[in-house]
Amino acid sequence: MQKSSGIGGKMQKRKGGVTAAKGYYAAAAEAGIKYSGRNDMALIYSEVPCLAAGMFTSNIVKAAPVQFDRKQIDSFPYARAIIVNSGIANACTGSDGLDVCRIEARSASKALGINENEVLLGSTGVIGMQLPVEKLEAGIMALAAAKDHSAKAGTAAERAIMTTDTVPKECAYTFTIDGNGADAPEVTVTLGGMSKGSGMIHPNMCTMLCYVTTDVAITKELLDEAVRSVVPDTFNMISVDGDTSTNDTIICLANGLAGNPVINEKNGDYEQFVEALKALCADLARKMASDGEGASKLIETHVVNADTKENARKLAKSVIGSNLVKAAVFGKDANWGRIICALGYSGVDFDPEKVDLYYVSEDGEKSILVCSQGADSPYSEDKATQLLSGKVVTILCDMNSGSESATAWGCDLTYDYVKINADYRS
Repeated sequence: MQKSSGIGGKMQKRKGGVTAAKGYYAAAAEAGIKYSGRNDMALIYSEVPCLAAGMFTSNIVKAAPVQFDRKQIDSFPYARAIIVNSGIANACTGSDGLDVCRIEARSASKALGINENEVLLGSTGVIGMQLPVEKLEAGIMALAAAKDHSAKAGTAAERAIMTTDTVPKECAYTFTIDGNGADAPEVTVTLGGMSKGSGMIHPNMCTMLCYVTTDVAITKELLDEAVRSVVPDTFNMISVDGDTSTNDTIICLANGLAGNPVINEKNGDYEQFVEALKALCADLARKMASDGEGASKLIETHVVNADTKENARKLAKSVIGSNLVKAAVFGKDANWGRIICALGYSGVDFDPEKVDLYYVSEDGEKSILVCSQGADSPYSEDKATQLLSGKVVTILCDMNSGSESATAWGCDLTYDYVKINADYRS
């Protein structure tokens, strides 16, 4: 069994997205599926076969590409390409929707010169509409011809999968692993990611598409475990509107081109990889919550000193999911009663008379205690309004009943949310 010391370099954030790691290409194309005058198809491609791990929506109603990808990842050892379209979700489309998936895989196989079992798919957009096959096939040909290793190509792919998103969401991280042998140089491992999500976002999983690429060498079993270990504290901790989608997907590809000793046990190298993967996923999750439909503010809720980790998660998610809390933040109203109320219906048993609530500045330098031991604490409304006026509103809930903590991300509820969703199909 190969072992590694795990004494590598510090994790660093860097510019880039899905093309940041070695061996990955991306592309965007305009297929005219629903939108006009913009790219609406994206490609992620690896020059060598990749191990793949994925997690998908908990909604009983699962889109055709979700069903297709789950089978591909479970049945075949490798993947090479991911094809994604925006505009139409290919959900609630019956057997015809799955037939379209199979046609897409065959088209990608021909265009890219790979096995059709190495193709994964994603869709986002309107539920209940059939995808236009001819436009998809033309789009796939255009993607194959345009694929490029540049950061620009990665950003273009990210923009192509946006629907009501207003900003692209991508990031990349690196860390180092000791090489094989005492005198071997350190190996740099890179992870890159892109995601979309703005509406229909609620935990378990949230409404999103997320694709992570990495050049790490790791076993499929540990890659799968790593992905599953980071989702509960990242993507499952965001909410915009309480709706869980039919298409939620996170897929992580690992092509091994970094050249590190294969991670085949839970050693220091594995821990570093999980740390970097969690940082990347938290970064993307926070970006999605911040870009919630119609949102003007990100709400970040920290629950500390809870009795269990699971209870900390439930409490934090209850606060960021409360429409009354979201509306109060939009109105810059320090109405802490809505926060403790949301804690109270979270399903967690706690002592309200132990709870302290704070509003905290984004940099953590300033805080205002608004509720002490479950009751009003004198504070300056003007100072509270100042803290509620920034782009990020931080709420700290100290349960004073244990040592566990969790963070959840949401956004305010604005008039624009209703406007956006009143005519989504037009």
